[in-house]
Amino acid sequence: MINGVIVQAPGPVTLLGGAALSGDDLTLALALAPHLVAADGGADLALAQGITPLAVIGDMDSLSPEAASTFADRLHPVEEQESTDFDKALTRIDAPVVIALGFAGGRLDHELAALHSLVLRADRPCLLLGPSTLAFHSPPRLDLPLARGTLVSLFPFAAVRVRSTGLRWPTDHLLFAPDRRIGTSNEAAGDVTLAPSAPGMLVILPRSCLEPATRALAAAPRWPSPAPGG
Repeated sequence: MINGVIVQAPGPVTLLGGAALSGDDLTLALALAPHLVAADGGADLALAQGITPLAVIGDMDSLSPEAASTFADRLHPVEEQESTDFDKALTRIDAPVVIALGFAGGRLDHELAALHSLVLRADRPCLLLGPSTLAFHSPPRLDLPLARGTLVSLFPFAAVRVRSTGLRWPTDHLLFAPDRRIGTSNEAAGDVTLAPSAPGMLVILPRSCLEPATRALAAAPRWPSPAPGG
């Protein structure tokens, strides 16, 4: 294990949580990110689908005895209770991009915690797939091939400016902040570029954009890793 990393993958990783999935979520994610990691109870969903994850990471308080026995050689307990299982797993995966499912569409507090992790771990590209939309933290520059009229919502978790092209309503002159101005319900006029001034901006797109968003995020530059203890 290097710097706490449990799974190092050359290609995209699917991270499976324990919340209910929508239809073909897992098939859709694995087609783009064939390396599977389960976060705690997500291992039970993997077991039900007959799929063996590379690793099961979490505090294991939601894991069934059957899944624990089946994947005994792949369990990586992280016993601290100061972070969520999503955060525990995300910080221990080294991959070009992660597609996370089974973390959205259930309890609102759980979903907000997952969105918080996307911002807290800005240096780790990750898309959170939900029933109708997907969300990810914007890298320093993002080039998104989108069809005209596609929903593009911007939601700040910090004060940040965003230079952009290809949006119906320009953003260059705006200062976004969670307690002031947000940017929901914008839309693409064609291909979109985003260049935030600092970390803190979430991008929300229709789930139909999963493939181009995954490829764009994997190819984008990353924010610097936080300093140790930061």
